[in-house]
Amino acid sequence: MKKRKRAGRYFSALAVAVLTAVLWAVPIHSAANASSSLDETLSGGTRYAVSLDLRRLFGSSDSDFKGEILIPGGQAVGVAIHTKGVLVVGMSDGAGMQAGLRAGDILLSVNGRPLKSADILTETVEAAGGQPLSILLERDGKQQTVLASPVFDESSQRYRLGVWVRDSTAGVGTLTFYDPRTHNYGALGHAIIDADTGLMLAVEEGRLMQAEVVDVRRGERGMPGELKGSFLREQVRLGSVVKNSAEGIYGHMDEAVHNALYPNGLPVGSQYEVHTGKATILSTVGGSETVEYEVEITQVSRGSAQKSMILRVTDERLIQKTGGIVQGMSGSPIIQDGKIIGAVTHVFVNEPTKGYGIFIENMLNAAG
Repeated sequence: MKKRKRAGRYFSALAVAVLTAVLWAVPIHSAANASSSLDETLSGGTRYAVSLDLRRLFGSSDSDFKGEILIPGGQAVGVAIHTKGVLVVGMSDGAGMQAGLRAGDILLSVNGRPLKSADILTETVEAAGGQPLSILLERDGKQQTVLASPVFDESSQRYRLGVWVRDSTAGVGTLTFYDPRTHNYGALGHAIIDADTGLMLAVEEGRLMQAEVVDVRRGERGMPGELKGSFLREQVRLGSVVKNSAEGIYGHMDEAVHNALYPNGLPVGSQYEVHTGKATILSTVGGSETVEYEVEITQVSRGSAQKSMILRVTDERLIQKTGGIVQGMSGSPIIQDGKIIGAVTHVFVNEPTKGYGIFIENMLNAAG
């Protein structure tokens, strides 16, 4: 019952019908939005990468996932997560700053009371009436305790700690793969990052939900485009979100996932099989229909965990619709030579037809 009530408070706080496709953070006690890290700005000049491919040199392209079959994604999905504790995203010259709190701190408990939401922090601060609070926090992966005495604010007639915090995030991305053996999935191909602090958000609990793309803002040079999706009004749950990592988000599906384009799934392609040349991506850029689009892989970098390849959209249908790669397409699976080899992760802001991709092997390794 407690979990159900907590989930109800959490998702009612996120009750917005239409969200932009970038994974933005819903601010608590703050009016500042936080955007995702989907954009990649190229500085002047051309980037080159050289990697020594020992496996190919000796004629081997074996993979730890050789023989595995995955159902490719491409569907737009809604992501709503509740963070571990509450994240400090801003400070004022008040009690929190004097106590040594910093933006980026994760507040875990106050006076022994776990901080499951920002509302609990507010209630505890007001109830203290200016008495010192013992705050357990996590900073750089280590826990510590500080004492902070709330200060009475004349304008609001309330006690304040002087910190701005966030406890949840929501947005739209793209499903990359579904494993029919384990019923696990991977999506996005990159982490959900808090834009105010630049930190990767730790997941306490979350849901993956069915989404529909309702609008597209085309990408232009210097102005990344984005998909806009709807998913919170109906809240059709697809599965859980249990992990947020640099290589994507992961969790368990409630039911099997089907792909009409590849109903029998595709084998995993080793990073050593990925090469420059023609490929395709699966993405949903209108409604709920997943379409396969042509791309070209122009560069492969086996030494990069997240930016493993550069691809260029060559399909005129996608260019006309979106201008190329836009925010919200992160996670779109990349297919080459009949195998799923990776996922789209970033768009070049100054060249919207180009973007980065991550090897599918890197995502599977991160899934654990």
